[in-house]
Amino acid sequence: MTTLMVQGTTSDAGKSTLVTALCRWLRRQGVAVAPFKPQNMALNSAVTADGGEIGRAQAVQAQACHLAPHTDMNPVLLKPNSDTGAQIIIHGRAVRSMNAAAYHDYKRVAMQAVLASHQRLSAAYPVVLVEGAGSPAEINLRANDIANMGFAEAVDCPVILVADIDRGGVFAHLVGTLELLSASERARVKGFVINRFRGDLALLQPGLDWLQQRTGIPVLGVLPYLMDFHLEAEDAIDTRQAAKRGERLKVALPVLPRISNHTDFDPLRLHPQVELSFVGPGQAMPAADLIILPGSKSVRADLAFLRAQGWDDAIARHLRYGGKLLGICGGLQMLGQRLSDPHALEGAAGSSAGLGLLALETVLQPQKQLRNVRGRLSLEDAVVSGYEIHAGVTAGAALARPAVRLDDGRCDGAISADGQVMGTYLHGLFESPPACAALLRWAGLGEVVELDYHALRERDIERLADQVEAHLDTRGLRALCGL
Repeated sequence: MTTLMVQGTTSDAGKSTLVTALCRWLRRQGVAVAPFKPQNMALNSAVTADGGEIGRAQAVQAQACHLAPHTDMNPVLLKPNSDTGAQIIIHGRAVRSMNAAAYHDYKRVAMQAVLASHQRLSAAYPVVLVEGAGSPAEINLRANDIANMGFAEAVDCPVILVADIDRGGVFAHLVGTLELLSASERARVKGFVINRFRGDLALLQPGLDWLQQRTGIPVLGVLPYLMDFHLEAEDAIDTRQAAKRGERLKVALPVLPRISNHTDFDPLRLHPQVELSFVGPGQAMPAADLIILPGSKSVRADLAFLRAQGWDDAIARHLRYGGKLLGICGGLQMLGQRLSDPHALEGAAGSSAGLGLLALETVLQPQKQLRNVRGRLSLEDAVVSGYEIHAGVTAGAALARPAVRLDDGRCDGAISADGQVMGTYLHGLFESPPACAALLRWAGLGEVVELDYHALRERDIERLADQVEAHLDTRGLRALCGL
């Protein structure tokens, strides 16, 4: 059994991308491989087959391995709910909220969960590919580290170090990272990968030769910058959009401070007929056909922020002129008359008035609801699938007009009597082509081109595996995987 870890010189260096690429490359060769990330900090999560939640990057990596996501693939997930605190999720279940100082001490406990999950995966799969978090050279985080070299030392595994040349300073990043590691940690680094290169590789070769001579560590390859490439973001919002022609639906999305599961909107961002505007602090809400209120990890605080920006007035004006409004998860809760947090799950205990657009109220409860679901939208009876991740329990007269009828017999969400306002707890509903098309027609688009988001994601996972074959030292990689 072999464990191979990918660490990065910085956040967003390409760790998730490289692990996804290696997972599919190995799977193509018939190797049973599983992804693993000891500790993840992200507000984008997925519901697993065993009824827990993990970071979405590991769910995509599971897809690359042709596996169902499992909580062992990301045993520790931190979901920030303030600038200094986060909800701690162990083996897919919320344990408690802690500030950074308290979590630093708790890491010894979290490490036991990490090692238990790794042991189970190692017993079941010949190769486990591990993704680190941030950089292993963050001096202030090295004590009790469970995410990078602390884990690698604990399980005695080799490490590949990846750096992003597109942001500049790639040789300084690699050499500087090595310099800040201990001798035993440096000895674990068995290869470098340079990510997102544009241009003539011959011009880079002198630098690669110098790097290998300077460090004694081989460069396993240089991955090119891929245009028109999509892989779900672990945390940062990807706002890139291709040029779009013809009839377009204008969609506005307020970016709340604790926005969660914003990967819900990737199918819209990538849709050829949707112009998606991310509205940030201090920006006016643009004219739109559809406004979407996204999920939130701190709904009451984000609702107060929305009001402070004047976006509540903009939403009211949007509805007066006939626009459509959709709330997802926390967004659904904001649409109601009141939101209460008696157990102080997302901040100080208390309650807040909602936007009053749907006759419902929500109370946050300690037991989080986690489900993968299927059903049909009230719109066009369109087939939809998605997942629920919420602590809120919602009740009220508006639920008599549900947005979704689920296959498990439950009803979800609500749609207003005039059909202008809709709310649902379902994340991922735009990933279902029939549901996405029905929602776009509801919002005002005429002839809709159906986008198969799952096929698009699968296409780009395959493209990543192609890049491994074309640009990396596959013999060296196989050796590191014990093959």
